[in-house]
Amino acid sequence: MLKLLKNLSVYKWIVLAILGLVFIQSMSDLFLPTLMADIIDKGVVIGDIPYIWKIGGIMLLVAALGAIASVVASYYSSKAAMGLGRDIRRKVFDHVENFSLQDFDEIGTASLITRTTNDITQVQQVVIMMLRMVVSAPIMLVGGIIMAVSKDAKLSLIIVAAMPILIGSVLLILYKGVPLFQTVQTRLDRLNLVLRENLTGIRVIRAFNREKQEQVRLKKANKDLTDVSIKVNKMMAFLMPVMMLVMNLTVVGVIWFGGLRIDNGAMQIGDLMAFIQYVMQIMFALVMASMMFVMIPRAAVSAKRINEVLAMQPTFLDEGTKKADKEPGTLEFDSVSFSYPGAEAPALSDISFTAKSGKVTAIIGGTGAGKTTLINLIPRFYDVTSGTIRVNGVDIRESSQEEVRSKIGFVPQKALLFSGTIAENIRFGKQDATQAEIEHAARIAQSEDFISRMDDGYDAVISQGGSNVSGGQKQRLSIARALIRKPDIYIFDDSFSALDYKTDANLRAALKDETEQATVLIVAQRVSTVIDADQIIVIDNGGIAGIGTHEELLEHNQVYREIVESQISEEEIA
Repeated sequence: MLKLLKNLSVYKWIVLAILGLVFIQSMSDLFLPTLMADIIDKGVVIGDIPYIWKIGGIMLLVAALGAIASVVASYYSSKAAMGLGRDIRRKVFDHVENFSLQDFDEIGTASLITRTTNDITQVQQVVIMMLRMVVSAPIMLVGGIIMAVSKDAKLSLIIVAAMPILIGSVLLILYKGVPLFQTVQTRLDRLNLVLRENLTGIRVIRAFNREKQEQVRLKKANKDLTDVSIKVNKMMAFLMPVMMLVMNLTVVGVIWFGGLRIDNGAMQIGDLMAFIQYVMQIMFALVMASMMFVMIPRAAVSAKRINEVLAMQPTFLDEGTKKADKEPGTLEFDSVSFSYPGAEAPALSDISFTAKSGKVTAIIGGTGAGKTTLINLIPRFYDVTSGTIRVNGVDIRESSQEEVRSKIGFVPQKALLFSGTIAENIRFGKQDATQAEIEHAARIAQSEDFISRMDDGYDAVISQGGSNVSGGQKQRLSIARALIRKPDIYIFDDSFSALDYKTDANLRAALKDETEQATVLIVAQRVSTVIDADQIIVIDNGGIAGIGTHEELLEHNQVYREIVESQISEEEIA
């Protein structure tokens, strides 16, 4: 918690102003009962009307000063807390952007979302309360006790008897409640995970008629969170009645014994009323402190979760500064092996090949052979376990990730579009692209025909996730986004799977001219997509089963021949 609160140093002048304003408010609240006692004892009892007006006017001024200080303090405390939340959220986001895919897998996307939203909100709320209460509660408590003792020391023994009960209740509730706060946040993570999977996988759920089963899964996650939240809230709900009971019994005791002291002439009526007010202020200060102690543990749990993300070092950091311009347009794998964390067997073993500028290199293999894993190593989404990958003749670990990725036009297996216009999605690959460049990239990607049929053309809006365009249209827009970069290396990870054969053929023909100076790497399941490649790499069980042209592999490679025979008839092969 203290680590996060250090971020408040940016708002140190605002914090100091808040503390000063809260001090003014607290002192005005402590001064009012004494003024009230004076009005009663020296004005009402004696019947001195001018004195009542005089002290009453002073009370109004003091109350107004306290109210103004309170309002301004509330405004600035909210401003500081919201600013802190914004800064932490930005800090977490900037830090998470450096994570590898492996790091995302370790924490989980749902948990990251919870930590960036709900956990930071918890910290914001407690900071607002702390800024107001951290000065106010001690002043009201200590000041109230001093003022009460000054009015009647013997009667103050009632307060001394009541305070251990209050403090004991708070400590007991905290002891029972703190372990549950961690459970609340963990179960909130689980609920977010289930909800996110249901929303993103709604098509699959409906296709397999799994709505009822998913409802049960969500109901369980929701009930788990509800049960522990109710348990926490029951404990917290127990606190306020205890506080009020002790407070009211203390007031009754003060009135009872205070009445006896007035009867004996040891105390005046005004002093008793002021004493009651100070008792209320002392008890209220303890209530405020108890509320703060209730919120701080939960915020501390949230702060710990946020700090876990901030303290987590990315699996790999930029260590090199070499420019990847030594041999433009070349990609080399040199004895590369890779294993996923915790995996029993490596996903890739001893992969070696070179893809040259102006040539098309295709990668083909069965499902789960390791094709996409191989592709993900090139932009350094994951780091190799052993071996070396060179882009333009430079080891990718000796260049910055930004430098390596700037040389690559990447089209992922699952086409992803962002909410915005078609032009904005294509321009995602090159921020300063002109309209002519956007249209050229769309034309090469065979997107021009369906874009022209849209009412707003390139200004047509793409909804979240590209849900208002087809799978093939999404793939073509993703390809246009990569083409507009004009990179040294193009990577197409099964990016033609949603295209019909005619569009596939037209796209590959258009790409041939567009990418003649670049290295093209195509991962595909269909033989028709790779048949014209200059070099075909056959991947089988994480290793290279063969490298060559279509004719060479068909003649000498059994694995490739089996793939071809599964898709093309004997007559077509011949």
